[in-house]
Amino acid sequence: MAAAPILSWEGLGLQQGSGWLFQELDLHIAPRDRLALIGRNGAGKTTLLRLIAGQIEADRGKRSIQPGTKIVMLEQDPFFTGFDTLMDFALAGKDAPPRHEVESIAGQLGIDMERKAASASGGERRRAALARALASEPDLLLLDEPTNHLDLAAIDWLESWLSRYTGAFVVISHDRTFLERLTRATLWLDRGSLRRKEIGFGGYEAWMEAVYAEEARAADKLDAKLKIEAHWLERGVTARRKRNQGRLEKLWEMRAQRAAMLNPQGAAKLKLVADEVKTKSVIVADRVNKKFAERTIIRDFSLRIQRGDQIGVVGANGSGKTTLLKLLTGELAADSGTVTLAKTLHGVMIDQQRSLLSPEKRVRDVLAEGGDWIDVRGVRKHIQGYLKDFLFDPGLVDAKVGTLSGGERSRLLLAREFARKSNLLVLDEPTNDLDLETLDLLQEVIADYDGTVLIVSHDRDFLDRTVTITLGLDGSGKVDVIAGGYADWEKQRKGRVAPVRAPKAAAEAPPPPPPPPKKAKLSYKDQRDYDLLPGRIEELLAAISRDEAVLHDPDLYTRDPAKFAALTKAIEAARAEKDAAEERWLELAELVEG
Repeated sequence: MAAAPILSWEGLGLQQGSGWLFQELDLHIAPRDRLALIGRNGAGKTTLLRLIAGQIEADRGKRSIQPGTKIVMLEQDPFFTGFDTLMDFALAGKDAPPRHEVESIAGQLGIDMERKAASASGGERRRAALARALASEPDLLLLDEPTNHLDLAAIDWLESWLSRYTGAFVVISHDRTFLERLTRATLWLDRGSLRRKEIGFGGYEAWMEAVYAEEARAADKLDAKLKIEAHWLERGVTARRKRNQGRLEKLWEMRAQRAAMLNPQGAAKLKLVADEVKTKSVIVADRVNKKFAERTIIRDFSLRIQRGDQIGVVGANGSGKTTLLKLLTGELAADSGTVTLAKTLHGVMIDQQRSLLSPEKRVRDVLAEGGDWIDVRGVRKHIQGYLKDFLFDPGLVDAKVGTLSGGERSRLLLAREFARKSNLLVLDEPTNDLDLETLDLLQEVIADYDGTVLIVSHDRDFLDRTVTITLGLDGSGKVDVIAGGYADWEKQRKGRVAPVRAPKAAAEAPPPPPPPPKKAKLSYKDQRDYDLLPGRIEELLAAISRDEAVLHDPDLYTRDPAKFAALTKAIEAARAEKDAAEERWLELAELVEG
């Protein structure tokens, strides 16, 4: 028998401006729920968390909570103004946790709680807020982007803590790896409605596609406007899946090429690779060393970065990521060794400075200096069309920056910086405050970028989907150069720190290595389907689009009901065939990748 909910909302509704942000939402949270709250920026995710916490009042609905239930919310941007130290912040208020519990959590997170709040970094403030929230021993924990500003070690620690936590939690996060490891059910806030599915985040995207496809089928019986919207949603997720698949295949090819260059086989091949790399090199680091005081930050680092390389820089806070980035871009001089930059290199830096966007400026002022047209890397585009490329409603062109959410401001900053002409792109924690759809968009833009990309990020999934080379720093000054993403670097690290067994009196013969996995070999029919199905899917999509364009005629049913019925039937048949073809191709693609 299912446990009774510790908190419920029935018929929840909240107005925003002249309309409803959402209404008639029903929500029930059980004692051990692990819930991912998913939705686009602006859908109201943070607002819903605050309603659950009781921080704001709803315009409609009934909130029920079991007596004695303690709810704690970790804000995305905790308010530190007025507090002298981080400990003062953690112990403020009537619901403050015990000091010794805060100190215990802070010690595990590696944060000095006597640090002055005004001078603390974003990572230090986030750890202090976590120490306060976790030390409070809540029955229900509400987490709004908990991994923002945390390094990889802190994220690992938080994942471990939450896996042992006996209460319930609801989490908003852009960190796919974090969500996949911890959540067991998903709340999807979409266009004013809330859906729940008893699957963790790992099954969310397949569920989303199924919902959109069902809506598109149902829309065939409704008016033309709804039909167009549902069709756009279905086409959008289908196209994104295909683009992502193609982009990942291209990324794997690039990683394989760079692996060959980083670890050349044989003298002849070495010469060929070296000649080819030199002609494309944009940054060359040769035996670079850098110290601050007595501490070695970078030791004996060498790398040739080519045009088109996508470089990820990872490591704990304080391990030297920013120093390495500044060395590679020429902002900081090496103590010894050389860093040579191509004379034609022209870079753009995209960091976390959303605060530099004046809240009084309009969107068109930020992008086009108040005009209607914007130059996007040498190509002239209308500002409204460019906004659509970055998932904005074109009607926001005259909106004030101050009315945008944090995620929308991040997206606006990306849109502005990506428009500038450059051949070097430097991204400092670009994924903070972005929703999952914007992250997909950012990955696509980076994949299509013609120049070289340097990325500092703690988002493991983002790095695995984006970079061709990972530079891993462990704080000792050594920099690992790995062809691949974060998972490849982590695999090498774990292999390096494997415990050494004590020697035995008699040597034991090592066990024979496992046989290599057999590569799946497609039959003639499978190979033919794998090659031909993408083209057939495109043909079906074109046919569906063509027939639906005819159905948009509002007088067609009255004028020619037989044709209307025939087109409707043809569209249904084409959709069914397309769905089957996509499923078949995905199954074959998994065999090929395996």
